Amino acid sequence: MTTGALAGKAAFVTGGSRGIGAAIARKLAREGASVALTYVNSADQAQAVVSEIELAGGRAIAIRADNRDAESIERAVRHAAETLGRLDILVNSAGIWHSAPLDETTVADFDEVMAVNFRAPFVAIRSASRHLGDGGRIITIGSNLAELVPWPGISLYSASKAALIGLTKGLARDLGPRGITVNIVHPGSTNTDMNPANGDHAEAQRERIATGGFGEPQDIAGFVAWLAGPDGKFVSGASLTIDGGANA
Repeated sequence: MTTGALAGKAAFVTGGSRGIGAAIARKLAREGASVALTYVNSADQAQAVVSEIELAGGRAIAIRADNRDAESIERAVRHAAETLGRLDILVNSAGIWHSAPLDETTVADFDEVMAVNFRAPFVAIRSASRHLGDGGRIITIGSNLAELVPWPGISLYSASKAALIGLTKGLARDLGPRGITVNIVHPGSTNTDMNPANGDHAEAQRERIATGGFGEPQDIAGFVAWLAGPDGKFVSGASLTIDGGANA
């Protein structure tokens, strides 16, 4: 693809094999970007996203990277930059869910959730920042549960996403002089295989949503693509919620 708001750009999307990450990878490609996407277990799904992008005339590669392993992330970023020839956009989408009462939450649970949801984005940003130039974009996928915790048992997950807000604001200051924007997007209930709109816990979520229904991965992807494009150049250090009014 040579046309679109992101023509000539190269993007790195973690967790791009499924759900919101896959929708983001597809949308960035439709806007003209070459895309490197990571996966850890879903090789077939990752290749399906790559094949879909290529069939539409775009360029994409899939790279296995485990967000529990800092070196794995760093290798993936280097591989993406070398293969695509540049990096302009980083989207941190990979993450894991955790829900349990406090007395059933272990230190090992804490270490894993924070490693994947918080440390991994930091590592990816640090690595990608060596390749990003003026006009670079860094976008992390958080959660509306970082800003409001409506149920018990999700304190660890919410904390891991809330920590990303502080990281985003600080890095916007650190990287702003280089012309790089840093933002975090907080999706609400989104219809994916991990949280289907007809799932066991969907109704309780739906009752909180002002617009009455779950979002779709494409809704989040469209917003991310806007931030990654020329119209998003003056947005940085922002914590942006897209949840149908659930947190209103």
